[in-house]
Amino acid sequence: MITRRSLGRIVAAALAAAALPRVAAAAGGRPVSGKPIMKKAALLKPPRLKAGATVGLVAPGGHTDAAAIAKAIKTIEALGFNVRLGRNLEAVYGNYGGLPEQRLADLHAMFADPDVAAIWAMRGGSGCIQLLAHLDYELIRRHPKILIGYSDITALHLAIQKKVGLVTFHGPVASATLSDYTLTHLLNVLMHPEHQYTIPMALENSRKAEEQPHYALRTVVPGMCEGPLTGGNLCLVSALVGTEYASNYTGGILFLEEVNEAPYRIDRMLMQLHLNREFGQAAGIMLGICDNCGPQDSDISLTLDATTDQHLTPLKVPAVTGYSFGHIRDQFTLPMGIRARLDTERQTLTLLEPAVL
Repeated sequence: MITRRSLGRIVAAALAAAALPRVAAAAGGRPVSGKPIMKKAALLKPPRLKAGATVGLVAPGGHTDAAAIAKAIKTIEALGFNVRLGRNLEAVYGNYGGLPEQRLADLHAMFADPDVAAIWAMRGGSGCIQLLAHLDYELIRRHPKILIGYSDITALHLAIQKKVGLVTFHGPVASATLSDYTLTHLLNVLMHPEHQYTIPMALENSRKAEEQPHYALRTVVPGMCEGPLTGGNLCLVSALVGTEYASNYTGGILFLEEVNEAPYRIDRMLMQLHLNREFGQAAGIMLGICDNCGPQDSDISLTLDATTDQHLTPLKVPAVTGYSFGHIRDQFTLPMGIRARLDTERQTLTLLEPAVL
């Protein structure tokens, strides 16, 4: 006999059964709307860099020149590595390092070359975003290698992280003059992986803060958090919002840096992240040293700190500024996708797993 109570159970069971295909579809790759869900790529770590390995030089963004190339070669060889030059390394097309096809060809050739262990960008500049739709992500997945660079190279880091899951390295460019601090943390991460590696901030940056306040370490929201590292240059992170190459920073430590941008432009880019909603879902926010991003003397403007604080404070997650990365000489290397711990009291970042195999 069907009672009112048993009828209710039958109806509830039927409704649950009807909903199962919709939930399963959403979990398995197709939501109710029918639009495929982007699955997060599994983390893929490149082989560690070994003494005597070959490092490939490329210019996927802005153009370079013979003097900068010679400087990079000298640096790499002094570290005990061999150098392989991209075929189009000295190409120039406007302010870019050659046509998109030339820059793509060099990147693909370096990933495919079995003798190349690491790929190092000569500089940032602009133009990497032009390559994202044409990169051979399957080639990169089949030949996982170390990729190093920052600034405009952020576009490559984020796209490869999203499409391949390969750990790449937000670190110095090959044409830079490397300080002992920069070099130590770069090589430790690439050559001597540890299960826990704590990175202190650079003393030299603290000294500069006495005359240049934007170099100072500052805790906006105190606390400790853990999550995978993602981010890079603010301009590129915000430019990719809404695209299939955008960073997924839900539950992650989002790191951001910028250079030569007025506070109102910093505000606009942070607001773009804020409107994306995921910004508020980050486990923590870490801002690097944003050089030359304050108001000019004649400007009527918020300070850089006031500009960033109005975005960071409401999030109520650990947030800091002035950490040792960005367009600066003394910078540490950030492995994209690696789980890390941000400790605002100790003012450290600790990598919680090796970034290379």
